[in-house]
Amino acid sequence: MKKIKFLIGIFALTFISSCSSDKAEIDSEYPVIDSTGANAFPIQCSTIERGKTFTFKATFNDNVALGSYSLDIHHNFDHHTHSTEVTTCEMKAIKKPVKPMLFINNYTIPNGVKTYEATAQITIPADVDPGDYHFMIRLTDKEGWQTLKGLSIKIL
Repeated sequence: MKKIKFLIGIFALTFISSCSSDKAEIDSEYPVIDSTGANAFPIQCSTIERGKTFTFKATFNDNVALGSYSLDIHHNFDHHTHSTEVTTCEMKAIKKPVKPMLFINNYTIPNGVKTYEATAQITIPADVDPGDYHFMIRLTDKEGWQTLKGLSIKIL
């Protein structure tokens, strides 16, 4: 009898603790990269000049909290694709890279932020190969969910 009362007590405690309302909700939503604003840059098919500095601009959103983002610029002289955009851009002929640009940088976002206006100054070296490039934006929220935006751009 003592054993049955003990088991009923354990079951009751387990049931009560599992019904607790203080459990944290699980974040299962991807963060959002918004590059549709009037000041967003680059956008699909943008052109950027060698030897110049431009400002990357986009708005990031998350339902709980943003984490960080990274930017990656690499050549697309072989016409591979990562584009996440519906529109395609006119491409130059396939060519072999001689001195292509490669830019990869990580950026932090302040803790606890749900919306963030991202900006970054990026200089395009004057001596890199002109042509077709990809501009990749990777946004990660605090939970670890990632969103990737792949844009096709030209460096002139």
